[in-house]
Amino acid sequence: MNELALLADTAGLEVVGETTQKLDRPNPETYIGSGKVEEIVALAEEFLANVVIFDIELSPRHQRELEEHLGADVKVLDRTALILDIFAQHANTREGILQVQLAQNEYRLPRLTRAWTHLARQAGGGGGRAGSVGGVGLRGPGETQLEVDRREIRRHIKFLKEELEKVRAHRQRYRAQRKRSRIPLISLVGYTNAGKSTLLNQLAKADVYVANQLFATLDPTTRRIELPGGNNALITDTVGFIQKLPTQLIAAFQATLEEITEADLLVHVVDITHPNAAAQAQSVEETLKEIGAEHIPMIIALNKIDRLPDPAAAQQALQTFPNAVAISALKKVGFDELLQLVNAELFENYSRISVQIPYTEGQLISLFHEQGQVDRIENTRKGVFIQGSLPGRLVARYKPFEAASPDTGAPDEEAESFEESGKNQ
Repeated sequence: MNELALLADTAGLEVVGETTQKLDRPNPETYIGSGKVEEIVALAEEFLANVVIFDIELSPRHQRELEEHLGADVKVLDRTALILDIFAQHANTREGILQVQLAQNEYRLPRLTRAWTHLARQAGGGGGRAGSVGGVGLRGPGETQLEVDRREIRRHIKFLKEELEKVRAHRQRYRAQRKRSRIPLISLVGYTNAGKSTLLNQLAKADVYVANQLFATLDPTTRRIELPGGNNALITDTVGFIQKLPTQLIAAFQATLEEITEADLLVHVVDITHPNAAAQAQSVEETLKEIGAEHIPMIIALNKIDRLPDPAAAQQALQTFPNAVAISALKKVGFDELLQLVNAELFENYSRISVQIPYTEGQLISLFHEQGQVDRIENTRKGVFIQGSLPGRLVARYKPFEAASPDTGAPDEEAESFEESGKNQ
């Protein structure tokens, strides 16, 4: 509920009260019980509230019934609608606006009936049932307008998806060019308002917008940073995650979230001062799994240690989170240790892997020889089987081709096999 209040504040609303209810199962009409509905109606009248927000996603029917009880002057929002509104306020680039519009239209489509029920009631006439004459159903003006509206939204959704596909294609070309440069990519991930943008600004001397509010940054920003030993890397700030992130947003922001799935290393920024830090971290990991990024190497940066009343608490937290380092993005505390750990993950730590790479992926075969340590290689009809070690930053690229043993397929007289020990070809 505290998080919902923060979301409301970010959307520009003033919270004047709250109430909760435990339910064994939702009420089929109003989600909450009839007594709780009466309580909320009374509270809305007492505080002169014009918006009631539910911390769940309401079905179109629940939303319609609740608004009928609360009256025409009170708007009912669910968590998804509130987050979509915040995203609409904060989207600045064309890509961000397209993504938010797509999510909003897909959310609105099944809820259109609410806007036209007054017209549907006016349809029909005489003593018979509204909208029917002689037992034959006729479409009234409300239903006609509803279908027109639905077609318009579906057409707009199709247009938005086509435009976002162009954005995705552009990003894929950009990523392919970036991979050819062999500069590794680091993606900052984490719960919204954990301090990712502040960390990017401090590491890369950038000027990404920073604010003490949820979802201050929507559009990904990429900058170059220098690591110990003279190594370079690109670092990207991505949209923050949140518990119960609407599925419409995950789908609409797929082009942006691909920046995470294509990363060589994730730096998971955790606000260690938050009372629900562990739950927030788990929510981020669940979202990473949902978008297919759980296999990418990850470092956890426990941020905002400068705000801890007891500095020893940071050391205790390090024992809870694996591969973690304590930092203060604002005060630049712990940056040396963080950068050393990033450099080790990208350039020093090697992981054993066995892969069978199709001949069509010649660039990956060459990259393994150039950047990895090849212990065994075998050419088969289906591709090149390689056993060896790779830097941690490259492992994610080869995950789709992992194989315990070579799949030789049909015999091939020209297939060659040989073993190399300790060589880096």
